[in-house]
Amino acid sequence: MTEWKEYYLDEICLNIIDCVNKTAPLSDSPTEYKMLRTSDIRNGNINLEGLNTVTQDTYEKWSRRGKLQVGDIVFTREAPLGEVGLVRQADNIFLGQRLVLFRADPNKCDNLFLLYALMFHDNKQAIITKGVGSTVLHLRVPECGKIKIKAPELHIQKQIGQILSRYDDLIANHQQQIKLLEEAAQRLYKEWFVDLRFPGCEKAEIVDGVPKGWKRTYLGKLIDVMYGKDHKKVPEEGNIPVYGSGGIMRKCNKALYEGESVLIPRKGSLNNIMYVNEAFWTVDTMFYAAMKDKWLAKWVYFYLRQFDMYSMNIGAAVPSMTVKILDAMDVLLPTVELLQKYDEVASNYFSQIKVLQKKCELMQEARDRLLPKLISGEIEVSS
Repeated sequence: MTEWKEYYLDEICLNIIDCVNKTAPLSDSPTEYKMLRTSDIRNGNINLEGLNTVTQDTYEKWSRRGKLQVGDIVFTREAPLGEVGLVRQADNIFLGQRLVLFRADPNKCDNLFLLYALMFHDNKQAIITKGVGSTVLHLRVPECGKIKIKAPELHIQKQIGQILSRYDDLIANHQQQIKLLEEAAQRLYKEWFVDLRFPGCEKAEIVDGVPKGWKRTYLGKLIDVMYGKDHKKVPEEGNIPVYGSGGIMRKCNKALYEGESVLIPRKGSLNNIMYVNEAFWTVDTMFYAAMKDKWLAKWVYFYLRQFDMYSMNIGAAVPSMTVKILDAMDVLLPTVELLQKYDEVASNYFSQIKVLQKKCELMQEARDRLLPKLISGEIEVSS
């Protein structure tokens, strides 16, 4: 039988690096230097979509304690406490507030095993019990090194890490395919509606500088913008996804809205516009836009994605958007026939995306069922 021993993280990590615990000033326009926030770290993954950006000077100052490396593990010590994510891409990305980096010592601990050990329910609950604070639980930085895990010999750790990471590698592969499919739909949007190389464009009559039948209007004429609900009002666990500015936060048992919609961050990562076509709940830092015509959702989604939403920011400390700004955005609206044709083509891409998303969900469920059995030693791997 494989022997498991208990270790403090500061015994098996080369480095434990705390973030700079003050708000990094954001850049006036998008840059290649991106900041992670606690909302970007979930269930072993790091969401790199819609990250806030900073200047190179700010990046260097906020990375002075140590820059991220591929294979590092990012840990949230507050809001929420105890989430982890594996660094798969490290260039020009740095830790925002309330984040800590664990870098495993490869002679003592496999980084993938450490990732899954920190995701293991029993370990996660033990971390939460160490949290302090009456309103929001947080873990003090010195306590992060005193988190305990049990681990077998290094070669067994590596086997366990490899078994579980196969699921995450497949998920990452599918997510890349999803990205490519969405990019294809976005390129088609640009070709038809920005570059005006739409079907029949060579015969189209131009009237007042636009193709005949197209009209200038406002976004508010096309959508109804509604507010999400306070996070405290999110119902109990269920199968309905709950969206925040970083994507799906968890699942609940009640829908706020059902059908095609475009989710628009009201605060935070303003550029992280999302398309959904399902029953969902979204929190109060988000808007959700219902379409006044059913064929508009994908067109509106890519219309908004072409803008740098930060250029419309009205916030000071926290980037912010308003309904008034959205409603007043100028739109060059194509003909109904062309919109319907685009919706038909784009729907094919999004149908494939939905199949891949379901596969990701099933693989994550399979990994989550296997993880506690391997990390607890209930299932032994051959030595």
